Amino acid sequence: MSVPFSQYFQTKETSQSQAIPGTDQVENSSGGFVWAVNDWTRLDRFLILGTEGGSYYASEQELTIKNAEAVVRCIKADGERVVKRIVEISEAGRAPKNDPAIFALVMAAGMGDAKTKAAAFNALSKVARFSTPFFMFLEHIQGFKGWGRGLSRAVCKWFNEKDVKQLAYQFVKYRQRNGWSHRDLLRLAHPKPATPAHNALFRWVVASESMGEREVSRRERKDGPMVVKKYEAIDRSLLPPIISAFEAVQQAKDAEEVVRLIGANPNLSWEMIPTEFLGEKKIWRALLLDLLPTALIRNLGRMTANGLLSPLSDAVRIAVERLSDGESIREARVHPVAVLAALTTYSEGHGARGDLSWDPVGQIADALDNTFHLAFGNITPTGKRFMLCLDLSRSMAGSEIAGIPGLTPRRGAAAMSLITAATEPNHIITGFTAVGSDTVRFPGRSRENLELAVSVLPISPKQRLDDVVRLIESYGQGRVNGKYGFGGTDCSLPMRYALDREIPVDTFVVYTDSETWAGDIHPAQALREYRRKTGIPAKLVVVGMVANGFSIADPDDSGMFDVVGFDTATPELISDFAMR
Repeated sequence: MSVPFSQYFQTKETSQSQAIPGTDQVENSSGGFVWAVNDWTRLDRFLILGTEGGSYYASEQELTIKNAEAVVRCIKADGERVVKRIVEISEAGRAPKNDPAIFALVMAAGMGDAKTKAAAFNALSKVARFSTPFFMFLEHIQGFKGWGRGLSRAVCKWFNEKDVKQLAYQFVKYRQRNGWSHRDLLRLAHPKPATPAHNALFRWVVASESMGEREVSRRERKDGPMVVKKYEAIDRSLLPPIISAFEAVQQAKDAEEVVRLIGANPNLSWEMIPTEFLGEKKIWRALLLDLLPTALIRNLGRMTANGLLSPLSDAVRIAVERLSDGESIREARVHPVAVLAALTTYSEGHGARGDLSWDPVGQIADALDNTFHLAFGNITPTGKRFMLCLDLSRSMAGSEIAGIPGLTPRRGAAAMSLITAATEPNHIITGFTAVGSDTVRFPGRSRENLELAVSVLPISPKQRLDDVVRLIESYGQGRVNGKYGFGGTDCSLPMRYALDREIPVDTFVVYTDSETWAGDIHPAQALREYRRKTGIPAKLVVVGMVANGFSIADPDDSGMFDVVGFDTATPELISDFAMR
């Protein structure tokens, strides 16, 4: 009897527990074999998805270290390119949080060569556009270097290149973060004021912050009285109006006085209002018209709880109009993840932390759903046939996107799929997972097993996001059509299902963490088999939902493409690739 050589070793059909012969596949965290993404792709994943909360297979610490090591390699290869990429992603608002961009910029400033460090410090004001990330940068950089001339110049530039009105707003809105205050930085950097107005504002900041409010270092105790004396003479006529408004609201005796001050000074934000007044309905009514989109979205629950946002009220009408203004949503860099998190929380009627609760107003929830789509901008329809494939395996529920409570990669994948679905009329949405919670390997490729492993999901882009999220959870708990709960990962299933059911697909879009392991054929091989048997030059887009280093896309196949989940540019990138 001859040895069945090709059953054991071939390139057309290989178990996912083995590397495809002749390729440079690597083992992923679940024991399957995939391709390693290059460091530049991993840099993008880190900048957009971050590592907060870790993943199903890696702790937050482990995932952060691995991504940081990739960033270091990129910095050594081309540090100025790294800084440019950080600026591009941050300025475009493509990431749910700016924190990874800040940390990557810190690494460039602390570990790059002279040109990279100069570029990083020069980019500080572009990435840290307001005080919170500015303070975060200064906190993180203490782990890489001390206070030197380069850092001092960057801090001075941050203060001086801002218009004095913008700077005053930063001073009174973000008075202290991460253990830093603006007073600390002015005393450390000693900026030469760009204008007399900047000079007056710097003097006001140093003189107005009480040294008794916090522990003062030895150096500050020594220099403190001299500095305060130096800044006693302030030309208040040069200070922007927001300063006197802030001082007045801090001294207000009652809510009526605060309301009057807000009416006279529309630039007063809720962060500038004393905490004891923030539970008052009348305060939020006064603030509502001038709330920036991010602040509005963040405080919808609070305004509903205090009765301001009540059914059929003018306040609801105003809020809905603001949430439906696509131009202001995009100008404010409102990220879809923030909207999705707000919608999920608002619809549940209580916050993730604390004991605040409310009865959701349907119009507000509907408006948030619309805001989610607006935040992605305009997407060009292609007219191609799409299969949108959601990885519903266990590992897609093992972490949180950008550290947002409850926003798992599988929930995020469902939300992301709706964006393309709303643009492309020729689509179906499927969910897939290897059968059974205890499956070690996918048991064969019979029609019955495919039927259990793949579902055409009854999801429509007309549905509200929170309803879609609930549906996905129902599939995971086996409550829909008798389906099994979430099992192992086999990313070849969508292509095999489409081939078996004779579904014509131009572009498969798989939303996954690429921790595939449970199939007896690799996803790339399954796609090539689909192309060969149908005659359709089908493409594969892999939407990476976790900042790991893996992909199911063959980098040597021009018909396969990696993009990053919850990048606001991703839907348009998918569209562009489908049209090539």
